[in-house]
Amino acid sequence: MPLDEIIITQAIIERFIEKLKGCLTLDVAIVGAGPSGLVAGYYLAKKGYKVAIFEKKLSIGGGMWGGGMMFNQIVVQTEGKRILDEFKIKTMPFSKGYYTADAIEAVTTICSKACRAGVNIFNAICVEDVLIRERHIVGLVINWSTIEVARLEVDPLTIRAQCVIDATGHGTEVVKVVEKKMGETLLTPTGKIMGEKPLWAEIGETDTLKNTKEAYPGLFVAGMAANATFGSYRMGPIFGGMLLSGERVADLIHERLKKD
Repeated sequence: MPLDEIIITQAIIERFIEKLKGCLTLDVAIVGAGPSGLVAGYYLAKKGYKVAIFEKKLSIGGGMWGGGMMFNQIVVQTEGKRILDEFKIKTMPFSKGYYTADAIEAVTTICSKACRAGVNIFNAICVEDVLIRERHIVGLVINWSTIEVARLEVDPLTIRAQCVIDATGHGTEVVKVVEKKMGETLLTPTGKIMGEKPLWAEIGETDTLKNTKEAYPGLFVAGMAANATFGSYRMGPIFGGMLLSGERVADLIHERLKKD
């Protein structure tokens, strides 16, 4: 059969527009397709919620892709291994309580299972603002990442969502918008982004789960964004806390939306 370049182009445009139109109104909008964002999306979609993830890079996986210093192995503790087991990702014991997994297998498997669960992922899209109604986040303002890089004056589009998750890692990109553009008080002890502390894996891993919570009405934080928002330590190339944080934020949002 001869190939028609115009049909190919039409297929890409029409299918993408269908996908985007179907995600203009969501139950949950997740910003950042790292491990916590992907895991959160997976669990929420499995519970029947309409979920989309917006990632500013072309690739997904966040810091998990590179393991530690581009040695593409990741380490999880016993608690985090439970999540990898659920995704059927192979792990190998290293020493008591420590397990390793291939970073590429982990990212691609979690992403695939999230998509199959019903999560829509939009890459190369950045979030430049939030949609707000009466001191409550109700959505996102999005644009192409290339627009941001080129600093072009191009108006964005909007996505409505009942809940938003900032899973942007160290950058806390959505929380920063709330703090800077709106001048609002966050649900932190200081009312501001408290900032990330140096590396202390044990405390950082524990605090990741403690800090996975609502940072502003309608806006939750997960993964490293949680510790950066609430002022705890980074944990380096151990990923159990990130995976468990994704599961926890999904549970918190489920409880919130179930009440509504």
